Amino acid sequence: MTKRSKLTTRQKRRVSSNLQKRLDNKDAKLTDEHLGEQQQGIIIGRFGQHADIECEGEVYRCHIRRNIQDVVCGDRVLFRQGKDEGSNVRGVIEAVEPRKTVLTRPDYYDGVKPIAANIDQIIIVSSVLPSLSLNIIDRYLVAAEDVHIQPIILLNKVDLLDENERQAIEKQLQLYRDIGYSLLYLSCKSQEGMDELAILLKDKISVFVGQSGVGKSSLINQLLPDAEEIIGDVSDNSGLGTHTTTTAKLLHFPAGGDVIDSPGVREFNLWHLPVERLTSGFIEFRDYLGGCKFRDCKHKADPGCLLREAVDKGEINPLRFDSYHKILDGLDEHRPAYSMDKK
Repeated sequence: MTKRSKLTTRQKRRVSSNLQKRLDNKDAKLTDEHLGEQQQGIIIGRFGQHADIECEGEVYRCHIRRNIQDVVCGDRVLFRQGKDEGSNVRGVIEAVEPRKTVLTRPDYYDGVKPIAANIDQIIIVSSVLPSLSLNIIDRYLVAAEDVHIQPIILLNKVDLLDENERQAIEKQLQLYRDIGYSLLYLSCKSQEGMDELAILLKDKISVFVGQSGVGKSSLINQLLPDAEEIIGDVSDNSGLGTHTTTTAKLLHFPAGGDVIDSPGVREFNLWHLPVERLTSGFIEFRDYLGGCKFRDCKHKADPGCLLREAVDKGEINPLRFDSYHKILDGLDEHRPAYSMDKK
């Protein structure tokens, strides 16, 4: 028996295209005569070439037209309901309305991909287990600042800390409060911070982001027991969480507000951002940008660097400054080859 070779990226895309054509042919019967009037709805789930749309309390699984790309949870769409109620596919999405906001992340093969749309705030979930990483928090903060969505930092599983450990971490994280970010300590076990979190989520569309294993699904189970999110353990071998959410879903809070639970992202790379936008994503840097002696200042040992001077004066926290350079130095390491060609 001959060993099958792996498909190239081009071959994978051709297979995907052929599959899409077969799906289109399968749903070709959903022509104008089989469809009702156009309606407005919101995407609450995405499953391959279909999406679940909520409209006036009902959910319709709809086919996505080939000319529509990047439909994500939170999108407001125009769709037409199918008249055949016996079909699994109950309608067709015809248009996506302009987005108020969109959260994106870079994909190694497909460039920048959207995660969620029309969200009001990003809940950055970190945890004392598997480990607390300020650099990962900073990556999410830069991503949130770049798309102009309010971030809130949430440290989960604080019940695992003893008093001395907690004091050390609170001192470490104070730097985020000092520059104006909201920070909340939380524990599903002791219920610490749960009431405050519920207030923050009320009447807003939020998205939880963070590494796998930090407890995003556990939090949603606490806030919405009927959501029945799958909870995964932290791997003993890798120290990383196991992926538990395989598709993004939009869930409603009884008191008002929605949350979009997106698949876990172990690393949130920022190679798709120009250096200027990455630098501006550190909000405490902004007052100093454009004032350095040299226009191409690297903000390291360059003479006349205002950022370096601000660090030396205690106006910028050195931990954040070091985190910035760590992210900057890693851009080319994580940037795919095709992106490098377009620089």
